[in-house]
Amino acid sequence: MTQLASRQALLGTETAFETLAKAKELERQGKSIIHLEIGEPDFDTPEHIRDAAKQALDDGFTHYGASAGQMELREAIARHQTKRQGYEVSADSVIVTPGGKPVMFFTIMALIEQGVEAIYPNPGFPIYESMIEYMGGTAVPLQLNEETGYNADIDNLRSLITPRTKLLIVNSPNNPCGSVIPESDLEKIAAMAVENDLIVLSDEIYKDMYYGGQKHVSITKFPGMRERTVILDGFSKSYAMTGWRLGYGVFPDFLVEPITRLMTNSVSCTSVFSQMAAIAALEGPQDSVAAMMEEFTKRRDLVVEGLNSLPGITCLTPRGAFYAFPNIRGTGMSSQEFADKALYEAGVALLAGTAFGEFGDGYIRISFANSQENLREAIERLRKIL
Repeated sequence: MTQLASRQALLGTETAFETLAKAKELERQGKSIIHLEIGEPDFDTPEHIRDAAKQALDDGFTHYGASAGQMELREAIARHQTKRQGYEVSADSVIVTPGGKPVMFFTIMALIEQGVEAIYPNPGFPIYESMIEYMGGTAVPLQLNEETGYNADIDNLRSLITPRTKLLIVNSPNNPCGSVIPESDLEKIAAMAVENDLIVLSDEIYKDMYYGGQKHVSITKFPGMRERTVILDGFSKSYAMTGWRLGYGVFPDFLVEPITRLMTNSVSCTSVFSQMAAIAALEGPQDSVAAMMEEFTKRRDLVVEGLNSLPGITCLTPRGAFYAFPNIRGTGMSSQEFADKALYEAGVALLAGTAFGEFGDGYIRISFANSQENLREAIERLRKIL
């Protein structure tokens, strides 16, 4: 029998999809499940974006495109990023990918090898650690502390940097914690990156998802960061386009050609008619984003209040994204025990904090991308099993 390459054992997974599969199987058995596990907006893609995709099909955008992306979209992204970031972004630095994951995948592939260390947030998106280890590197977890609003201790970060450290990953707003890195901390992190000649992967996929009138601040605003930072962004969250598989990276000059080659060698190009629709997303009406966040604000408040009313559970108020990351240690259960009990006894699909790294133990992640009615019902179902 053919044996798999040994590195396959290093490849992790995304537990949300595993939990979704279990929940769907229970639904097939006739059980009622409330889905709070998947991190995607429960809104439809806005009509003007769907219409643009249909028009692109009629206009013949059904063939191969450039590996780096359609120039029309790359220029639109550059205009969008220039306006958002406050400095000039060139279309030549933009690469369009099928989803946001390839930006982290290709960046890590291009930079990480045996003997190289990469620091990543923990709890954090599980693919960071998975891909670092898959490429033979050493994944160094940077603990996010509940006591500091699920942000890292800057002195702790400084202690983790060694001569072997090459890559630092930051994610704000954060998945799974819903936290936002304070601008003062970002400035200190930027200074450390420059001082230690680190490349930074800045995952900004939730940049439109802030609460209380906050505005997004990218680490690239600080001196010396544009030439060493990869910005990961996309359309999945802001425009409810998860199934379209559209992401992009804004890359420093030295990475543009290598990442484009990785695109050529892997997927050839991103769906072309989808890219034309993405122009409409960026340059069309933005009221759907505001309306979505208005609804998410109501759901966030409902969920936080509900979770804090449950015995043994405490929950900080998320400042961004659409996740709550409550502390469940007072229940006496581990994260996985709680998640299993919630699914099989209460019919509530949520994720154990350990799905996001070792420092997630004692927590669970709840996506409040569901209706207020279902969120209220989920809280009451959890109350019964507690």
